[in-house]
Amino acid sequence: MTRGLWDREMVALVLLAAVMPMALAWLWYGGNAAWVRLVLTLLLSGFWHLVFMLARAQPPSFAGALTALAVALLAPPDLSLFQMVLGITFGSVMAELVMGGWGRNVLNPATVTLAFLGFGFPAAPWADLPLPVAWAAIPAALIAMVAGVIPARTVLAAMLVGGLAHWAGWPVGPVLPAAGIVLVLLVADPVASASTRLGGWLNGVLYGALMVLFALRWDLAAPMQMAVSAALLVSLAAPLLDEIAIAAWLVRRKHRHG
Repeated sequence: MTRGLWDREMVALVLLAAVMPMALAWLWYGGNAAWVRLVLTLLLSGFWHLVFMLARAQPPSFAGALTALAVALLAPPDLSLFQMVLGITFGSVMAELVMGGWGRNVLNPATVTLAFLGFGFPAAPWADLPLPVAWAAIPAALIAMVAGVIPARTVLAAMLVGGLAHWAGWPVGPVLPAAGIVLVLLVADPVASASTRLGGWLNGVLYGALMVLFALRWDLAAPMQMAVSAALLVSLAAPLLDEIAIAAWLVRRKHRHG
């Protein structure tokens, strides 16, 4: 769907620009290893986009770079080349490209890739990103929300739940940096998150509630593992949240009009 300049590629470009603070902070602190990892994920994601572009005679999408960046940041750092190839292939192809490309997918391809890598190779430790990367998620979220390319209600609802849990004295502090990074990169995906107004609020509340639950009850799990797991569950629940929102609207409409 196109509305003036706002086609899906423009949305992808604005999203890429918005997450640049996070990407630059990660590259600064990660050094050469981070650059190599990013180039690898870009090449792998670009390869599969090129294959499907040629098969369908469609132009390539900048959304592949978003997937590559999210995987490079969040995937377990000690994975082998074969494991990375396998994970990105599964996530990009099965969760996005076979669906018709970005905008038609049901699940975020980076979320599927990370879940596949994390649970398929459990011996690899999850990423422990420097704190400045989490701080950089704040301007990234603000830029994307102001531009209207991520649902502000989802971000605000998740922040509200996390803030209330922290204010109540629950031990959620250690998971908040990872939760914020994943919130911006995965949960607030404009395609795979809930699309209705109420559904967006429920999307954020569910993500925040899962993070609080995992922080309190999931012993020995890494914060990034908790955040990716919560992102996957919320993504799977997004259609149900929209159905709840539509059902609530129908009840209100029937009550109003009889």
